[in-house]
Amino acid sequence: MLAKTLIVSVLFWLLAQSAMATEPSRDRRNELIHRLRHDCGSCHGLTLKGGLGPALLPSNLASQEDGLLIDIILNGIPGTPMPPWKFELSEAEARWLIGQLKKGL
Repeated sequence: MLAKTLIVSVLFWLLAQSAMATEPSRDRRNELIHRLRHDCGSCHGLTLKGGLGPALLPSNLASQEDGLLIDIILNGIPGTPMPPWKFELSEAEARWLIGQLKKGL
């Protein structure tokens, strides 16, 4: 039982370390927020309440799976104005942006 508890504790610690390692730097976070407000805002509305694209408000995103949202951000949606951003953003940065959007900016 003690060994199982120790293994679980180590796994949680490793996951926490991994999450911290993927957090963008302060400068990059500022850059990402600027890009979100301006680049994403040009279609999703400057207040992110929707426009050409859907609203990016916490209430609209709460039920959406992060994996789906990451895929949409990185790969776009073919046949729509939503472009792929994988050439500009890493998966970790897309995940961080989703976290910020779900919290509310």
